[in-house]
Amino acid sequence: MGYVIKNSESILLNDTVYKGDIRIREGVISELGQDLPIQGDELIDARGCVIYPGLVNTHHHLAQSVLKGVPEGLNKGLGEWLAAVPYRFWPKISPRLMYLAAKLGLYELQFSGATTCADHHYLYHYQSTPEIEGALWCAARDMGMRFMLCRGSATSLGSHKGVQSMQLEPETPELVMQRIERSLNFHDPDPLSMSRVCMAPTSLIHSCEPAHLKEFAQFARQHQLKMHSHLLEVNFDEEQSQSKYGMSAVEYAASCDWLGEDVWFAHMVHTDKHARALLAESNTSISHCPTSNCRLGSGIAEALDMDSTGIKVTMGVDGSASSESGSMLQELNLAWLLHRSQHGADAIKLNQVMDWGSKHGADLLGFKSGRIEVGYAADLVLYRIDSPRMAMVHSPEWAPVLCGEPATVEYSFIQGRPVIAKQESTVVDIHQLISDLRQEMARFMATI
Repeated sequence: MGYVIKNSESILLNDTVYKGDIRIREGVISELGQDLPIQGDELIDARGCVIYPGLVNTHHHLAQSVLKGVPEGLNKGLGEWLAAVPYRFWPKISPRLMYLAAKLGLYELQFSGATTCADHHYLYHYQSTPEIEGALWCAARDMGMRFMLCRGSATSLGSHKGVQSMQLEPETPELVMQRIERSLNFHDPDPLSMSRVCMAPTSLIHSCEPAHLKEFAQFARQHQLKMHSHLLEVNFDEEQSQSKYGMSAVEYAASCDWLGEDVWFAHMVHTDKHARALLAESNTSISHCPTSNCRLGSGIAEALDMDSTGIKVTMGVDGSASSESGSMLQELNLAWLLHRSQHGADAIKLNQVMDWGSKHGADLLGFKSGRIEVGYAADLVLYRIDSPRMAMVHSPEWAPVLCGEPATVEYSFIQGRPVIAKQESTVVDIHQLISDLRQEMARFMATI
């Protein structure tokens, strides 16, 4: 039948705290109420837990889950780090390693409270084969994760040190669109779908020509796909845009048809008032990635100012190779702390950062999730708050965001399916996965 969740300490119901029961049927929240009868459903005892809507990660690089702490990249900024870490390794990543890396990354996300992942996957070049992308679809399916593949691409070697270091032949725009047509077999536009595709050139400034970007935008809108890329993570984007095109990076995005309510950019650390005004006017959104931006010394995005001007702010963990973490809970905790450090103790409220990490992300990606409401996807996370770390928090409903990691997920439901039950994964044997990864990584490193 379904599940009835009872006895929780509290439920985050939009911006209010609710005490009551939740019934899950056919993948959705079918009923909220007091003392709901069981009616043949399985009882979930949530005693000692708070219930959050599943967190929505709007920017990740799952391939990087096996590239944490690479010595050559520990003290480098973005450009040098890209050459030393991801672009050094990814051309040699096999489908098997990609599959295992993705499962590890999704496991990390799930045990931090995430139920949806938009993965910016850019492991494509002229001679790449479909098996690498296929490994991601398989991993998401096997982990039970709500998943959007942001199909990366580079159609020129461009101006980025990381891209130039690969010495691979880039795709042609025709090849990108031919290959993404095949990816559309996984695209389900239903609001409760589990898989979607997004058009996502790796960098607007560095890896695609303006004419190609316009073609991609036309293709995406013709097929009603979302559009995503990196932008203004570092000042180099602005410098190159001014040098090559005689306009700011955001003006350049507009000139290539890459602003709009169907577009979001990761990072956006280095924006000025004019850029933020253009983003707000066009309803373009941001994936705020504070941990990675701190780790690489890129800076702090003006997410609060963006939010106040109407730009939809969402949260992303970015790749684990530039954060050593795939935790959405860490991103929420760090965002809350960082913006208070910059703008004062009353600058950002807990419910505001929670919205960034849940309903804003779901709305952006087009999924009917991110809220605990009747008719919405049963994507729910039960955090234990009776651990020593959280037991004495006087605002218990906010304990996970206030305290951050380590947190204990008692249950996680995705589309009404428990992917975590009683603190254990129901979808993967993590010890076997790590063993398999170590063996595969030993073979992989022998080729580097």
